[in-house]
Amino acid sequence: MAQDRRDNPRLLLVEDDRELTATLSEALRDEGYAVDVAADGQQGLHLGLARQYDVLVVDRRLPALDGLDLLGRLRSRAVRTPVMLLTAMGGVHDRVDGLDAGADDYLVKPFELDELSARLRALCRRALEAADVLRIGSGRLYVGRREVELADGERIALAAREFELLWVLASRPDAVYSRTELRRLVFHEAPASSIVDTYVYYLRRKLGRQVVRTVRGLGYRLGAL
Repeated sequence: MAQDRRDNPRLLLVEDDRELTATLSEALRDEGYAVDVAADGQQGLHLGLARQYDVLVVDRRLPALDGLDLLGRLRSRAVRTPVMLLTAMGGVHDRVDGLDAGADDYLVKPFELDELSARLRALCRRALEAADVLRIGSGRLYVGRREVELADGERIALAAREFELLWVLASRPDAVYSRTELRRLVFHEAPASSIVDTYVYYLRRKLGRQVVRTVRGLGYRLGAL
């Protein structure tokens, strides 16, 4: 899979305070996270759109692009990754604004690292539980078993790469992925440029041509069963 969601959850930290970034990065890596860092909102937006993460930790006041603007743009592009907002703005209206913008949790600075860790574990756990079954039109993708259930109840097992490709598409069903993005996320920059097309063909052969849609000039997106 593009990432091991159970053993090494991937986390994006978007924070412009260098000292806090260093402290949090070290602590989170000690907790077992694979941590990427962005120093401003624009870089955070780029990484949040280009890569798959299990959870995002975002400062509210950021250069280049405010944390709420960053969050709103991610949500508008169908990125449903859980987001923890960090901020010194602890008023009720501030919290409401953050949650209404699409944040899943809100932690006010200063905070204890133990509390941040516990909240992040809860966000990852809820996201993993929700992702155990993903809907594909009238069918379902069973993550733990690498199986697809069709509308008539028939279940079809997928090979590892077939599953990984379908899982990436199903995790953001409204997003369009280029072949380059899919090569990186699923096939780890495999040298064969045609590998994405090959596995799209395999999925369509097993599940029907409608399961993956071609978006002319852009790439692929999830279809339906």
